[in-house]
Amino acid sequence: MGQILARHFHSQGDEVEVLGRIPRPAPWKMTAWNGRDLVAWTDSIDGADVVINLTGRSVNCRYNAENRREILDTRVQSTRVIAEAINQAAQPPSIWMNASTATIYRHSLDRDMNELGELGGNEKNIPDTWRFSIDVAKAWEAAFFEAKTPGTRKVALRSSMIMSPDGGGVLDVLLGLVKKGLGGKAGSGGQYVSWIHDEDFIRALEFIIEHPEVDGAVNVCSPNPLPNVDFMATLRHVYGTPAGLPASKWMLELGAVFLRTETELILKSRRVVPARLLQAGFQFGFPDWEAAAEDLVRRWERLH
Repeated sequence: MGQILARHFHSQGDEVEVLGRIPRPAPWKMTAWNGRDLVAWTDSIDGADVVINLTGRSVNCRYNAENRREILDTRVQSTRVIAEAINQAAQPPSIWMNASTATIYRHSLDRDMNELGELGGNEKNIPDTWRFSIDVAKAWEAAFFEAKTPGTRKVALRSSMIMSPDGGGVLDVLLGLVKKGLGGKAGSGGQYVSWIHDEDFIRALEFIIEHPEVDGAVNVCSPNPLPNVDFMATLRHVYGTPAGLPASKWMLELGAVFLRTETELILKSRRVVPARLLQAGFQFGFPDWEAAAEDLVRRWERLH
């Protein structure tokens, strides 16, 4: 997400500064930050127009005790520190957007989840890993909305999976499976996939910046989530692979152990829609998965 946004805003002529644990050479300014402490970068927040916080340990891991602690702490601590920096600024930013996640909603097969949808965590008999992800999302947003920043508008970005042709992203992984003939349905295939084209993700954030009436929690996703079985069938069709081997739940659980990840990322149904963006007048360039997949696969092939 950070690479996509930095690349875009830099190309627009904006002055961009990226905070990261391991700064790498880039066309924009890179500054080291451990995600915990107030240091010299606070001067950059003073007078900045927009702050976008995406800090957080990757959830693509096994949810053991150490990783769970890091996943939670990196999100909550960084949010609190940025709030402190904004409060110290003589000229605080006009808007602070903080990453959140669409997984904050319950496992939903029966209806769409908009910003008023039922949050998860209260269901009976859901896997512990699902409950953990929901609890993290709630704690993350609580730290964000509890922060007192009276001069700064705040928006929690409840983002779905961002589909980009960049290497290492979700689409790259899925197309790698499709290419090998493994891109069939996952589990029952009935769980919904919420997604957004990378260009719509960028445009949605620009829209939020330009519309001061939009604040609070905002779902950043396509208006058309679809079941995993249909999502993967469309991706195979666009790529030109007629069939893909399905993966049963037990196969996914076994594979997750070897890949050091969790099946929650693919088996939980995220049937999320962007009600607030649509009500505010945002128009998606790629509202439907087939057209989005055609564009993304074409761009992905150029890069690979």
